[in-house]
Formats: sequence, C-alpha cells, structure tokens
Amino acid sequence: MSDSEQPEQPIGEAGDRRVYDPDNEHHFPDEKVNAVLEWLDGDEEVQTYLRAQNVNAVDRKRYNDHGAKHIEIVRNRALCLYDLLKAGNVEFNGANQQGLEEADEAVIVALAATLHDVGHVVHRDQHAYYSIPLAADLLDKILPEFYDVSDSVRVKGEVLHAILCHHTAETPLTTEAGVIRVADALDMERGRSRIPYEQGGRGINTLSSQAIDRVSLHEGEGTPVMVEIAMTNAAGVYQVDNLLKAKLNGSGLEDLIRIVAVNTNEKREQLVERIEL
Repeated sequence: MSDSEQPEQPIGEAGDRRVYDPDNEHHFPDEKVNAVLEWLDGDEEVQTYLRAQNVNAVDRKRYNDHGAKHIEIVRNRALCLYDLLKAGNVEFNGANQQGLEEADEAVIVALAATLHDVGHVVHRDQHAYYSIPLAADLLDKILPEFYDVSDSVRVKGEVLHAILCHHTAETPLTTEAGVIRVADALDMERGRSRIPYEQGGRGINTLSSQAIDRVSLHEGEGTPVMVEIAMTNAAGVYQVDNLLKAKLNGSGLEDLIRIVAVNTNEKREQLVERIEL
C-alpha cells in the first residue's frame, strides 16, 4: 500500500474530529449510512472511478490530489462536520423537505462526498457539471440497494444538488449541500500536494497546500464547530483566505463555523501569525 493509499489517521489533541468511525457513538442515527459506506468501499466500479479521476487532475494538470485519498478525507471531514452540527442542534432541511428520514441526511452527505469529483474523469475544468450525469448513473446502481423507487428519486436529487454546489459558482439550498461545500475545502494539508510538488509543480495551490500542517475540527465555543488550521508559513493564507473562505461564504454555514489559522513556525520571522474567519 502506497503512502497515498494509507488510511487517514486521527491526529491532534483530544476532541479533534478528523476521521469518521462507524463504531463510535454519533449525534444522529448512523446504521443506514454505515451500511452505505460499507457498500461503497466494496464496489469495484465506484472505487475505480475514485482512482481514475486523479489522472486528469494530478498526472496531466499537476494539480492537487482529487482521487481516492481526497475523497476519503473529504468524506471524513463532511461526516465529522455533520456530527458536530447535529450535536449543536442545527437543523438540516434537505432530507426533511423531501419527506425523508433523519437517517437519510448522513446518507446524502456521504454519497455526495464520495461522488462530488467524479467528473474529473472527463476534465478538470467544469468538473462539477460533468460529475452530475456520472454520479446520477452510479446512484441509479447504489440507491436501489437501500431505498424503494420513490425514496431513491428523492435521495438522488439531494445528492446531486450537494455535488453541484460544492462548486463556488452554485449556491447550496440545503444544509447538507453546505456541509459538502465546506468539507471539500477542509482537505488542504500538505500531503494533498505531495505528488505535484515532487514533480516540480510550484503553482499557488501546491505551494499553499504545502504550508498547511494540520486541520482539526472541534466543538466550538459560541459556534457548533471550530476549525483550527496550523500552517508553517504565510503561503498557507491562500488556502485559508482564498479557498476555504470562498467555500464557506454562501454555504449557509457561515454563522455556525469559526475558523482560526495559526502560524506554528517559530524558526523564522512570521509575516502572518494568526488569522480568523
């Protein structure tokens, strides 16, 4: 197993929510989403898409990782973010307005996180729009394993909405979609840019990602969620201010998430010590 295939490990202090563990207790009914996650991890077609979608992004464009590792991290962040929001009594409207059950909220989040970047197999540019028909085909295969026809249609629509709205040009209309939008930007640690950096890529996305040491999610004080970002130099500000801020704005979660980034490099003069969104 290569470094990029290693399962993500929780690091940081107590209370740091980085990895969704199906065996833990959660603030939502988790039996259905755990069954869906197990199915996804065992399906050859889904897993092949997750590997194939990295070719255009990394091998051809020398862009940051958008393959199976990125999906693993985004899905972990999305489900942990969802759990923290549920602990803070935040109401989710996507499944509810479709007449679905509370347990379906996490399924929508998990499926959208898994399939949001599948459009990269077509092209990096405009990939969110290519993701829609490809994800729709996969959902037609996945959802009948867990839902009847009527509920499959409703879950499918909510998942596709969340996938589309991870793109900043589109506005999330559900809390579930807002979670996907923000979680996508929370994959910013240096491991994501390892391959393009080693291949000589020195674009701002690669360099700024190299400056991010750790992203941690915690229960907040005054907000349901606190996101703490440790960066080693000022280049990391681009990830926080240009990418994460852009995803948070318009997500519907702006008042529910506090973001603090701290420069942890004590060996050199710091141009930026701390920023807070």
